Amino acid sequence: MDAWITADAATTPTTLVAVTTATFDAAVSALGGHVREWCARNDFAGENGRFVAIPDAEGGVRCILAGCAISAGLFAFASLPQRLPAGDYVLDLRELALDRAQIALGWALGAYRFTRYRRATRAPARLVVDAADAARVQDLAAAAYQVRDLINTPTQDMGPAELAAEVRKLAVAHDAEYREWVGDALLEHRFPTIHAVGRAATAARAPRLAMLSHGAPGLPHLVIVGKGVCFDTGGLDIKPADGMRWMKKDMGGAAHAIALAGLVLAAKLPVRLTLLVPAVENAISGDAFRPGEVIATRGGYSVEIDNTDAEGRLVLCDALAYAGELSPDLILDFATLTGAARVALGPDLPALFANRDEVADALIHAGNATQDPLWRMPLWRPYLTMLDSHVADLANAGPSRHAGAVTAALFLERFVPDGTAWAHLDVYSWNDADKPGRPRGGEAQGLRAYLEFLRARFGG
Repeated sequence: MDAWITADAATTPTTLVAVTTATFDAAVSALGGHVREWCARNDFAGENGRFVAIPDAEGGVRCILAGCAISAGLFAFASLPQRLPAGDYVLDLRELALDRAQIALGWALGAYRFTRYRRATRAPARLVVDAADAARVQDLAAAAYQVRDLINTPTQDMGPAELAAEVRKLAVAHDAEYREWVGDALLEHRFPTIHAVGRAATAARAPRLAMLSHGAPGLPHLVIVGKGVCFDTGGLDIKPADGMRWMKKDMGGAAHAIALAGLVLAAKLPVRLTLLVPAVENAISGDAFRPGEVIATRGGYSVEIDNTDAEGRLVLCDALAYAGELSPDLILDFATLTGAARVALGPDLPALFANRDEVADALIHAGNATQDPLWRMPLWRPYLTMLDSHVADLANAGPSRHAGAVTAALFLERFVPDGTAWAHLDVYSWNDADKPGRPRGGEAQGLRAYLEFLRARFGG
């Protein structure tokens, strides 16, 4: 990832002079000469998202005026890496109230392209920043790239084994402990719902639970859990074609969990960290779990399967129950869990559920501070009746589509021990269309907010 660099510019950088429609007149007056006339010829007056190159006396480029909107924050110049000619650029913000490190991060996010299966048509333009700004955003940019890469990779190359390998790779990089339970070992070690969801897949795609552990026992214990459904057919309650088309992204929660764990380790936060990734493929075969079955869970509850397409909460419930057994100070889980959350909040706002007001408030504050918004949704416990079963302790779904994101979160909460702080983030993990800094495809949502929250909570 070389979307932006420090002082080691390959060439003499071209200056980008940041302007808005309000500061345009002052900027062109300061540049003098025929700049105003040149801008008029190019119909440019500082509009957001537009730029104009100002020639010098020799026919080269003296500088580039780049229009922006202050309200865009870190995405103010995020479209430029793919639109400016390849080369090195340095940003002159003048008196604009923009944070240089945030701009560098937005630039890096805008430079991203997924190139595993086809070459990029061009190299992105590079932004020259100082070492301090680079250090502030380098890990965040790399984490966002990792989430995007993992989600964009199709299931043929990102099945349960490959997803678990990402956890193992992280453990090796940070000298952490790694363990995994695969196939029937899940039953032997009491992870029956993870096994039930993934048992229909081939032996090469056997379900598994990957675990990373790092840190001294005396430190505050943080457990991060991520839903890793590498492809979701819907099971026997099969999805229609349009609903199945993008289900390679159903492991987006695991991608977020892995990336956040990497950020925690890179930042050397003073915590004992456990990362849990249940990785499965919800496939269809003669051994697929069926509607009406009653399955056991690690948490001791029996669950009637109302809908095999409500599988994410099943793989998570065993992982959450195991997380609770570790007596952590905080459990955070990420999952592309419900379409209902998208109906309620759209693609850009992840739905946050938490059993502690102070945790939810701190996460919302961190999201606002980092331009990484979250929206709290209620754990409205009277809706638990929507998950009633007449043959088991509860059902994994119910006959009503009302409050689907809420009932899914309530299901998960049943497996979190009383007294344990917990937050669940229902993420879309996807951009449906290209936007500055947010190209179409896999997307990281909440990473900046969560790292800011964890820094404030645990220090470091």
